[in-house]
Amino acid sequence: MTSFISTLAQIGALIRKELLALLKEPSSRALLFAPVLIQALLFGYGATYDLTDVPYAVLDQSRGQASTELLSRLDGTGVFHRAATLSSPSQIAPVIDGNQALMVLSIPSDFQERLNAGQRAPLQVILDGRNSTTAGSASAYVGSIVASYNATVSGSGQGAGVAIERRAWFNPNLESRWNLMPALIASLSMMQTLLIAALSVAREREQGTFDQLLVTPLTPIQILIGKAVPAVLVGLLQSTIIFLIIKFWFHVPMNGSVWTMYLGLLVFTTASVGLGLSISAVSLTMQKAMLYTFLLIMPLMLLSGLLTPVRNMPEVLQIATYANPLRFGVSIVRRVYLEGVGLADVALDFIPLLVMGAITLPLAAWLFRNRLS
Repeated sequence: MTSFISTLAQIGALIRKELLALLKEPSSRALLFAPVLIQALLFGYGATYDLTDVPYAVLDQSRGQASTELLSRLDGTGVFHRAATLSSPSQIAPVIDGNQALMVLSIPSDFQERLNAGQRAPLQVILDGRNSTTAGSASAYVGSIVASYNATVSGSGQGAGVAIERRAWFNPNLESRWNLMPALIASLSMMQTLLIAALSVAREREQGTFDQLLVTPLTPIQILIGKAVPAVLVGLLQSTIIFLIIKFWFHVPMNGSVWTMYLGLLVFTTASVGLGLSISAVSLTMQKAMLYTFLLIMPLMLLSGLLTPVRNMPEVLQIATYANPLRFGVSIVRRVYLEGVGLADVALDFIPLLVMGAITLPLAAWLFRNRLS
């Protein structure tokens, strides 16, 4: 019995020692609690499938009392807001392609007459299938509003009601795989690229060879290039592997140019490597570089629009996404892969990536020379 108590006391002393070692440094305490707090808040606000802001456009060729009442019910929900009122079918494609509206309601000219005659009046709902989950939820919400309207019409004896005709662009069957997997071409490769870049200089510091590298004839810019190019190549190779799996194994059809997609991936990967090298330059050990990287990965994923649309996030988080290269990498790949857009259509997504690269890469070069080991 005495030996058992003695063993428990020894184990307790060891546990106390480990806890003291873990909690005595402020940085260790911060790493224990800060990531959990930040990620919980981001999941709560950023990773939500709730419909809070659904922009839609209307092509009302009827302009009768019935269509006006139906649209007023939609506007009265507080969830749907009218982003555009169209005057011809030719305006539908630009509205959806430009992300101005998640869906378009097309009401035919004989809508009122069909209802008055007791016939089913068609209401075409054109959905943006690039975000299948949100589009499906919005479609179901519209269906419930139409069902409520039909109940009112049936009760007043005015006819059979409204029949919804759904059509999803870029993803006809609203398959979540079509929406998610092209985005993985950017997101999965970024995880490895960021880690490889973050460990590159930290490894040199830990092994004691970084100071030797600094006294060579190489300039900080040359060191930067030597560190960045391998990471970029690895990132592009990983993107290629993912792309081949998506296209030939899962048979998700690609509608755009492979060269346009790879140009976007090159700029995106370079910006990601600049971020990783900046992390590496301020990390004295590989352990710290890994911790900083893993601390960043989750927020970058949540704020990328990978799982939920950026427009559904609070305004503060929407602003924060402009500093996230993954947001624009996902946007480029999705639009080129699913929509088939050209370089001119995604040119605006290149600008933030180029700005990030222009900031992080020179910053990393400066830190190479000035960060004290």
